[in-house]
Amino acid sequence: MNTHSSRVIVCGGGVIGACIAYYLAVRGVETIVVERTGVANASSGKSGGFLALDWCRGTPVDRLARRSFALHAELAATLKTDLGLDWGYRPIETLSIAASQPRDLRHVSRGISPEWLGQSTAVHARIGDKRTTAQLDPFQFTQCMMAAAQAYGAQLRMGTVEGVTFSSDGDRVTGVLVDGEALAADNIVIALGPWSILACNWLPLPRVYGLKGHSLILRFEPAEPYALFAELEMDDGQIETPEIVPRLDGTTYICGLSDTKPLPIDPAHVTLEPGAADRLRAMATAISPALGASKVLAEQACYRPITTDGLPLIGRVPGVGGAYVATGHSVWGMLNGPATGEAMAALIVDGQTSTVDLAPFDPQRLL
Repeated sequence: MNTHSSRVIVCGGGVIGACIAYYLAVRGVETIVVERTGVANASSGKSGGFLALDWCRGTPVDRLARRSFALHAELAATLKTDLGLDWGYRPIETLSIAASQPRDLRHVSRGISPEWLGQSTAVHARIGDKRTTAQLDPFQFTQCMMAAAQAYGAQLRMGTVEGVTFSSDGDRVTGVLVDGEALAADNIVIALGPWSILACNWLPLPRVYGLKGHSLILRFEPAEPYALFAELEMDDGQIETPEIVPRLDGTTYICGLSDTKPLPIDPAHVTLEPGAADRLRAMATAISPALGASKVLAEQACYRPITTDGLPLIGRVPGVGGAYVATGHSVWGMLNGPATGEAMAALIVDGQTSTVDLAPFDPQRLL
């Protein structure tokens, strides 16, 4: 365990910030997480919570994803035993399906066909099994990782990060401004999801953008739980690609309908676009009438953080000592949170990483 006295401030209480805080705290680093609206209040609490071992193969993210997939299983076991934390993690089989509102597709189904799917739905292929795909409750996972970080000594401070403070020569950060108050630190990490774009006003960072998505949580527990990735033909001729993930708590999540509406300044001000919930309900009904008829427990929208080249920003802020960034994970933030946290902690404490090569994610590449 590391015992040095340096302080790290992590800006952002989403899954990336929570995982970084956890891996720093277990190494004995004094860690403070600053969060504006609430832990897991944005996309970290509203994602599908779907995890895949090898769906990033052939890309620079592959090793990060594989390491993180293994860490998810490890964390689910160890933190339940050590701290009593449980976030509904389980391996799950995953299917690719085709569905249609105007047509009956049952005759083209291949192999397995869960009974809860409708007559207009056909299974195309099994694209993941319990060795390669899993799922969790993303809100609970992020909350639990923050709780675990706090159990090891990390602090959570509610407030808005308004800027960064620098040494007299401007070469190194000395902390952050939180609601007008200077909070000192030896190192800071920007992990604000799409709101990391605000840090471009303070630090030499590439721009991060937000891609809006919508989702529903329904009170529905299928007898045969499968994660579903669908290609759906609607009555109006549009092709939608919803994702459906049943959870251990008796609910089922469906998402879709990406949107490019501007990012609001405050995460608390993210709202659904008109008609989005009805459209998602119609999609659910087309795939499974039983699912579509279920009670809606939550109607949600969130912004996924993306970069211009589609790869996350993980590493040192160029030219500024003590400043780091971890954001831009797009749809794989929940999957890659643990490995990102582990690697960032190693980079800050040891000056290098051994589990994952962070070179492809160096922010310098986009400046």
